[in-house]
Amino acid sequence: MSGPDLALAGFATALRHAGLAVTADRVHLFLQAVAALDATATADVYWAGRAALCSGPDDTARYDEVFAAWFTGGSRSRGVVPSRTPQSSVQANLGDAGEEAEGDHTLNVSASTTEVLRHRDVAELSAADRAELARLFGTLRPRVPTRRANRRRPSHRGEIDPRRTLRAQLRQVGEPARVRYRRRGVRPRRVVVLIDVSGSMRPYADSLLRLAHVMVQQAPRAVEVFTIGTRLTRVTPALRHRDAEFALRSAGDVVPDWSGGTRLGEVLKVFLDRWGQRGTARRAVVVVCSDGWERGDAALLGAQLQRLAGLAHRVVWLNPHRGKRGYEPVQSGIVAVLPHLDDLVAGHSLASFAELLEVVADA
Repeated sequence: MSGPDLALAGFATALRHAGLAVTADRVHLFLQAVAALDATATADVYWAGRAALCSGPDDTARYDEVFAAWFTGGSRSRGVVPSRTPQSSVQANLGDAGEEAEGDHTLNVSASTTEVLRHRDVAELSAADRAELARLFGTLRPRVPTRRANRRRPSHRGEIDPRRTLRAQLRQVGEPARVRYRRRGVRPRRVVVLIDVSGSMRPYADSLLRLAHVMVQQAPRAVEVFTIGTRLTRVTPALRHRDAEFALRSAGDVVPDWSGGTRLGEVLKVFLDRWGQRGTARRAVVVVCSDGWERGDAALLGAQLQRLAGLAHRVVWLNPHRGKRGYEPVQSGIVAVLPHLDDLVAGHSLASFAELLEVVADA
């Protein structure tokens, strides 16, 4: 695959991370369309992608945002169509005027700084990059996991609904009526997020709370968020505020143990005794965000994770060091909890946060 095709395929991948249903067939169609048009004209690339990669009108707004970020590094108001002037990220280098008779154009395509930022470790970002990253959290599209409900609903297929079928026959005075069916419906599955705010997690705590804020905004009644360190603090009410900055300030005001020590085993026991055992963790997807540095008894932490695994539908552990080269799960806390985890995932960048949301949605 040539350089331009790689950049266009990267754009399609960025759309997939943004929540669009971009399949391999759509990507192939997109590349064919751009090859038939002028790949150096932003408008041609825009319309080819919009026709091939969007599955409906609901995808247009997100498509415009990702297109602007990928090809211009800027932002675009909804519904604005790019001009036919080539942008800085899609440039044709024509060379000298006397050398363009053969029509050999060298296409210089560079990845957007926004896409690069998505994959950078949040602990290594400057203040300006952190401000831009905070804006990019709005591009995340969490999906709430579902579970089968106990209540049955009318349906066109499934098991026979004797009560509704009998009532239909009574309405027709005993004459044969159409058989009615029912099936079990679905309802949102609860998601519980436990965020380590100890000193070792300080570079990631802000981003993890922003991630939790996005999840709470998507499903206010299905997501519960707690901070853990030396104490357990419920921050769900604070994160329900629509404005992210106000929500994070409110959460910070109620958390008493920022950048303190780490007693995960003791705090998890408090969570299970006070919340989890009583229903919060039952059949829920529980996401623990921690690097696993435990100053307390690692055996106690392992025992509490075993207890949590018995209550929850799925236990996911997010470790910011998991995505770094050379990482080995050798910390005493991680070693103690590994046998009881369903997933151990990375959590150091915006791209890894998007992958976590997919793991939670598919749980």
